[in-house]
Amino acid sequence: MVNVNEFIDEKVAEISEAVGDANAVIALSGGVDSSTAAALAYEAIGDQLTPVYVDTGLMRKGETEEIRETFDYMESLRIVDARERFLDALAGVTDPEEKRHVIGEGFIREFETVANEVDADYLVQGTIYPDRIESEGTIKSHHNVGGLPDVVDFEGIVEPMRDLYKDEVREVAHALDLDELVAERMPFPGPGLAVRIIGEVTEEKLDVARMANHVVEEELAEHEPWQALAAVLGKATGVKGDNRVHGWVVAVRSVESRDGMTARAQEVDWDTLQRIQSRITAGHDNVSRVVYDVTHKPPATIEYE
Repeated sequence: MVNVNEFIDEKVAEISEAVGDANAVIALSGGVDSSTAAALAYEAIGDQLTPVYVDTGLMRKGETEEIRETFDYMESLRIVDARERFLDALAGVTDPEEKRHVIGEGFIREFETVANEVDADYLVQGTIYPDRIESEGTIKSHHNVGGLPDVVDFEGIVEPMRDLYKDEVREVAHALDLDELVAERMPFPGPGLAVRIIGEVTEEKLDVARMANHVVEEELAEHEPWQALAAVLGKATGVKGDNRVHGWVVAVRSVESRDGMTARAQEVDWDTLQRIQSRITAGHDNVSRVVYDVTHKPPATIEYE
């Protein structure tokens, strides 16, 4: 395990040296990775840092409002409404890797726009070690690693936590006195709900995914999973009232893990699963059934795309 105090001192010095007298923007999602990176960068360069949260339209229920409340002490916080731009760019895209590259490019272009406004030469990211391993191998591209476009208009990209696992990031977050809700927050993918939707991202699928993920996180909180989620898979027949429907199939997934590199499907009691399916099928007129994913990683990944 990392010596957190030595790590913090080392990374604060590293960020300060890398950025120097220039300005930097940081990609802030509100998750533990980007929040910890933001705290390190703020300690290193103070007002030279502009945190940027991009509302892609692919976020969890209430995410943007929570970001605004949690980080309102950062006077330079920018909240960018890019929902229309991201959904337009994703229209017709069905391949998982292409989705990640579209989203990665979209993020970078939004950060470049803000960087030009605040005259920032550097981009700080909360990339961690599993992101790099999976992107540099053949598993998947992360939006902030393998999903980056070939041409990036920054003098440098600073990734202070690139060698840490998730549990080590949480230790650093606690040492930096980040709010418990942030330090222990369940992982959420950078590309958001787009990778919890099989095939093309549409407004209806997003509505279903957002509702279902909210239900799953609420119902499974007491089970303390490493990560819990809901994914929209496709359509199947069902019956609602007196009508036969061809509605969405939602998969529920809950896993236990240390670092996300491997994971085991969590055993969830039948009553909890029934509450989840009841709330999800009642939460949208066009959801016909709910299934529970019992596959470990490997052979599966934690997310669906």
